[in-house]
Amino acid sequence: MFDVYLNNRRDLLVVRNGLPIPVTEASGRWRKRKRGKLTSVSEEIRVAVQKQGYYIRRLGDLKKS
Repeated sequence: MFDVYLNNRRDLLVVRNGLPIPVTEASGRWRKRKRGKLTSVSEEIRVAVQKQGYYIRRLGDLKKS
């Protein structure tokens, strides 16, 4: 299972259930997503969480595409 957090810029942070929020360059005020835990995520997110311990997606990155 995974915990999902959002910040004030609507960036997305996914960590394995129960782990603390990692300190990154995008650290700030993260709020836990109110809908609860995710049981499944995409393969891209799963691999990133296994390698780094977290997955982060910036909303600005999606708007450029």
